[in-house]
Amino acid sequence: MAHVQTVTGPVDPDQLGRVLSHEHLLTLLPGPGISVGIPSGRNSCGCGRADPGPADADVDAALVDAAVTALSGLAGQGIGTVVDLSPYGDAGRDAHGRNAALLPEIARRTGLNIVSGTATYREEFSPEWVRRATVDELTRRFVADATTGIGDTGVRAGILGEQPTSQDTVTALEERGLRAAARAHHLTGLSISTHTTHGTMALEQLDILDQEHVDPGRVVIGHLDNHPELDYLWRVLDRGTNIAFDSVGKELWDVRVPPLPAEHPDGPYSKQAIKQSDRTRADRLAKLVAAGHADRILLSQDMAGFQVQLNPSTHGRYGYRYLGAVFTQLLLDRGVTEDQVDLMLRANPARLLTLDAA
Repeated sequence: MAHVQTVTGPVDPDQLGRVLSHEHLLTLLPGPGISVGIPSGRNSCGCGRADPGPADADVDAALVDAAVTALSGLAGQGIGTVVDLSPYGDAGRDAHGRNAALLPEIARRTGLNIVSGTATYREEFSPEWVRRATVDELTRRFVADATTGIGDTGVRAGILGEQPTSQDTVTALEERGLRAAARAHHLTGLSISTHTTHGTMALEQLDILDQEHVDPGRVVIGHLDNHPELDYLWRVLDRGTNIAFDSVGKELWDVRVPPLPAEHPDGPYSKQAIKQSDRTRADRLAKLVAAGHADRILLSQDMAGFQVQLNPSTHGRYGYRYLGAVFTQLLLDRGVTEDQVDLMLRANPARLLTLDAA
């Protein structure tokens, strides 16, 4: 029968409830009301060596506790599923998929369905094994993650993503990753979820996926709520794909930059920051919905602990509950109906996550 692959096994699509379609459950330290030290050699994504010692076990327990705490209260909003789109690299999984092994415990303790993605990430954040990998090697990795499990964990991926491109460019590595995701899609049936950096390169992503004969209806282009021009979103939707307003609550954020080289001199250096108000997001989303596009839009928050302190009135106050507690009302105030909200949070992600019986 048709099913959704979660980290604890297949689930009937009708059992998903509402879905947060783009999150990173193991990036919540520090997070709302939580302050835990990270031992040397580990970071807030939970990445590390494949043979954890006592200190690693302590961090793993803290990461799981933080996620369980942050997810509390979602069931009361009708949210039954969270998609973790953490990619390989310092933004997510190590080569052995260590932090993917923590996701089933989060699912058991919260009672939520957790779906894991698999992907590489932007070139500057990718480990050497990803940088060296060919399209065929990445394809085999993604297919194995979907069919036998991510790394050594046995946790099977239920979506391909978030597969990225950089700001205003697609690097050779990122193109290889997109092509590998496309080929893995054909071999596994999994949908593809992408990362656009500030909404750029969405059309270029679709061009690459089209060359690989991917049905755009099985693709969701991420972070388009951060693009400054509504006309650009119309052009993306005209391609027959799905788009995500998945940074809800991130009204202010610092743009991540790769580590500075050791020889960089002491003193100030430039770093980009972004402002995107949720009122602007709601205005644009309401216009898209009024034009008949509610059946191709997904919603989420992309919440990370290191960004929470920049948004004390959204993620800092409400955590994962913000979308349902506050942002939904902004949409209703702009004429979006409850049924249309439900479509974006329930039916659309369920359609993309559903796999037909083999």
